Amino acid sequence: MREIINFNTNWIFFKDWNDNIKTEKLNNGENVTLPHTVAEIPIHYFDESDICLISGYQNIFNYDKNKFKDKRVLINFEAAMVAAEVFVNGKSFGEHKGGYLPFVYDITDKLKDGDNIISVKLDSTERKDIPPFGNEIDYLCYGGIYREVQIIIVDEISIENIMITGLANQNIIGKIRIRNSKKENAKETISINLYNREYHICEIKKEITLKKDELFTDIEIDEHIDSDRIELWSIDNPRLYKLEVSLSNEDLMYVKIGFRDVKFTEEGFFLNGEKIKLIGLNRHQSFPYVGYAMPKRVQKKDADILKFDLGLNIVRSSHYPASRHFLDRCDEIGLMVFEEIPGWQHIGDKEWQKLSIENVKDMIERDFHHASIIIWGVRINESQDNHDFYKATNETSHKLDKTRQTGGVRYITGSELLEDVYTMNDFNYDGIADPIKAQKFVTKLDKNVPYMITEYIGHMFPTKMQDCEERLIEHTKRHFEVINAVAIDKNIAGSIGWCAFDYNTHYNFGSGDRICYHGVYDIFRNPKLASGVYSSQISRENKIVLEPITIYARGERAIGGVSPLMIATNCDYVEVYYRDELMAKEYPASGKYQGLIYAPVIIKMEVNIPGVSDMGWGDMKIIGYIDGKAVAEKKYLNNPSFKDLEIKADDYEINSIKEGSSWDSTRITVKAVDAIGNRLPYINEAIIIEVSGEGELMGNDNPVLEGGYYSFWVKSNNKNGSIKVTVKNKRVENKTIEIKVK
Repeated sequence: MREIINFNTNWIFFKDWNDNIKTEKLNNGENVTLPHTVAEIPIHYFDESDICLISGYQNIFNYDKNKFKDKRVLINFEAAMVAAEVFVNGKSFGEHKGGYLPFVYDITDKLKDGDNIISVKLDSTERKDIPPFGNEIDYLCYGGIYREVQIIIVDEISIENIMITGLANQNIIGKIRIRNSKKENAKETISINLYNREYHICEIKKEITLKKDELFTDIEIDEHIDSDRIELWSIDNPRLYKLEVSLSNEDLMYVKIGFRDVKFTEEGFFLNGEKIKLIGLNRHQSFPYVGYAMPKRVQKKDADILKFDLGLNIVRSSHYPASRHFLDRCDEIGLMVFEEIPGWQHIGDKEWQKLSIENVKDMIERDFHHASIIIWGVRINESQDNHDFYKATNETSHKLDKTRQTGGVRYITGSELLEDVYTMNDFNYDGIADPIKAQKFVTKLDKNVPYMITEYIGHMFPTKMQDCEERLIEHTKRHFEVINAVAIDKNIAGSIGWCAFDYNTHYNFGSGDRICYHGVYDIFRNPKLASGVYSSQISRENKIVLEPITIYARGERAIGGVSPLMIATNCDYVEVYYRDELMAKEYPASGKYQGLIYAPVIIKMEVNIPGVSDMGWGDMKIIGYIDGKAVAEKKYLNNPSFKDLEIKADDYEINSIKEGSSWDSTRITVKAVDAIGNRLPYINEAIIIEVSGEGELMGNDNPVLEGGYYSFWVKSNNKNGSIKVTVKNKRVENKTIEIKVK
């Protein structure tokens, strides 16, 4: 039977590679647990070359020849940035090029009885021969073995991969790959079992023949499941089923699948035959300080923010394949995914292109089973046309997956359409021009085609959490204008804005401090005012939203006051009280925003609420109503002052490091608030963070609040107990919370 050994603990990291790491057991490096980054970096104004190293990793694997007799030992790296050469007892398995997808080696024949040195020479420089590199790119690719590693013990005949998805007609389609290391012809029986939770739905058996001279054999699967227990996977009912594959030698693997149909047409996007307007944002998988090196819990939390806090139905994994944990969570919660190959504008030489085509193959083979993935991105983001190259990427995708369409994200008009869906980065809107370009103007075709906007706003209007209110309002308006225009256009499948979270980048991009402030959330996953554009579109049966787009200050705007006041809400109407006197009752501006289910409320109150010249600034209260009942309320003080630090953890219980397992982590958010809990956006004082117990702080222990916020992550160690976190500022009372570790 198969045995999976998590191989994430007891790695020794060497910041500089030397050949002794291959053959000698060394103790002069740093003991680390995966996921790992080669260097933690500050948030602002760092030297990005700090993460461009040629470094080394070493671990010891104890091999018992008797225990593992007639077994094969595989090692699986889920990702390492950017080129990894793996050695076992000094013997090389060659260099794997590419930082976003897994690679597996059969290391059996290089093992000896007892301790074996497994080492990795990791080149994290921006090599011109590996996508996405070759020119400047607007994001960082952080060095490190930043995803997990497993040792997999299997029989000489074993299951290598399950590439199966479910269709709405209850068919399962795809293939199963079998590894034959026996080097003999063999007959084998594959059993496919489908489970609805613990209930067994059906079993399918297939007899196969394996040839001695073929290491891998792909078995095509196209079978019908006749069961009344199959529910379709959808964004509101993301039903998943366990599909288990086994061999006669009891080797067993499983994946989670959903049954659904997805289709982009000239009329829009359809899920299970129902037309759905796609509304989403792009996501970079990077985090403060540690870059890509975040564990399962934190990866899944990003998906939760996008689905439940922002109310999105799609995310684009810009500009590379995402963590399997993130994709698993998208499957679980009904968040659709546009997944694409690594790249940004630049196309390299023929060898570079060959590697990119290999990325298409590896991405689809790893992620084929994910119900959430609805389209493959097979073009280098914002690149020029290249007929032969993109013909090959599309052919590769269609050969591997006949159930999903392809897209290719471009920014030039009239670009050749080789994909199934014309996917366009539309940055037309500058506050004056039309919010989006006409489809036929973009495509230069005389007919409509399947069409989706894949970026907008972003660099056209970067906005910081602590920016002035007028900029925050304009940022919000621009997002409203674009999603409204997309909603009105019946021939656009939807749009995916740039972007969800601010992110670190190279010096030549963003604001010069190594951050692109393009998100509707900041780099720490805290919401800017523009996030209300998306959250306000959540069905009010799921969440009531009342988000006034203001910080409420008499003299913050150029003309003073807070009029006109925009309120992002899914309420029927709102009432505004000034000094406890009703000043306005207003309904959503549905005439202006005709495409939106929940248009924002816009209140003009120049007459009723004084501006900058009035010295008697008063308190304000906004109440949202549904069916005539008050369901939400927001208050503002006329004289806010710093009264407290709110401190909140995403999770109050995390896991300790077990032998072989990854570390666990949770985010803690600190917010400076006034007497009634409103964030103070312009406070920039330092706080002191103290962490004790069974964990440690990631990043800075003496940061400055930005926009009234600061968030940080704590990570577990290998002991059970608790992590005590205390946050201090001399103006307010210290705050302490406790995270259980078990």
